[in-house]
Amino acid sequence: MAMNGSGCARADGAAEGDVLSSRWTPLPLADVSALIEERYGLSGTLDRLSSERDETFKITVANGRSYTLKIANPAENPDILRFQNDVLRHLAAAVPAVPVPRLVPGRDGEESFCLNGAGGAPRIVRLLTYLDGDLLRGMQGSIARNRNLGHALAVLGLGLRSFERRPPGGKLLWDISHSLDLAPLVRHVAPERRSFVLAALDAFARSVPGVAPGLRHQLIHNDFNPHNIVIDPADPDRIAGIIDFGDMVHAPLVNDLAVALAYHLSGEDWMALCGAIIEGYRAVAPLEPQEIALLPVLVRSRLAMTVVITEWRAASRPEDKDYILRNHKSAWIGLQRLSGPAGDAFRRLLSDKSEA
Repeated sequence: MAMNGSGCARADGAAEGDVLSSRWTPLPLADVSALIEERYGLSGTLDRLSSERDETFKITVANGRSYTLKIANPAENPDILRFQNDVLRHLAAAVPAVPVPRLVPGRDGEESFCLNGAGGAPRIVRLLTYLDGDLLRGMQGSIARNRNLGHALAVLGLGLRSFERRPPGGKLLWDISHSLDLAPLVRHVAPERRSFVLAALDAFARSVPGVAPGLRHQLIHNDFNPHNIVIDPADPDRIAGIIDFGDMVHAPLVNDLAVALAYHLSGEDWMALCGAIIEGYRAVAPLEPQEIALLPVLVRSRLAMTVVITEWRAASRPEDKDYILRNHKSAWIGLQRLSGPAGDAFRRLLSDKSEA
């Protein structure tokens, strides 16, 4: 493996849309261990972690401390990764109580460097602190924990509000604001689900574009899902970490809350769990009337996006199907619920909780 300085250009011909569809040869663990030893002076137990758009590893050193090594997708825009670094530094200064990863500089003091892998495709490498705990995914629902989730998201939003720069690059596929751009991909959705998706996109088209310019806009995390939330095992209601800042966008603030709610609609106590998130959120950041009115449409659109994008990607990458579809089942349950009589109850719940 050849390495050069931190200046790293995107692979020739790569575009924003290539990040989720590009392929690369995974690096051998032995090579990754050697890289970590050379650049950071660290050695220990190395494990490969699942990831949608890059290669991610956990290294645990002799003193028990752990770190996360991220080797970027060759199609990733280097400007976006530098932007993420800047955001993490900003949060460390602006809201140090928010548990997010911290960048770990290499021996040369640099926070990232460029790796020339197989075929010479440049890939950016970064090391971050590892947030110990258990991921929220698969855990039994908890009203108290969901209040804390809403609170944590609101505080994170306050920290991001004072970061005034916008992410570089073009549109992000997972941005609710651009839900209607998914229309060409609906043909990849199974016939029994297609009408539900189209109805959700139609509701978005009728309700959102005309009022979106008047909503509060800022930088948002945009991926507050159970795979990105770390829970303290000693206190299962405490949020110990918020990870993965790869989907940040400048968008309506309420979109961040819509994303979070979309992942809590599949369980038996979904109404109470969603209500708890709203309570925790509004205790820190009250919602405006227009945001309250749009929340049900935005949540429904996010669920439809999950169904569309995951079915499209699973068909094109069958070897990664299990990972890609990890949120599909719950999204489909939620989409069905919000498309039926429960949708009216959900709208009343959000209005009542937000205005209480």
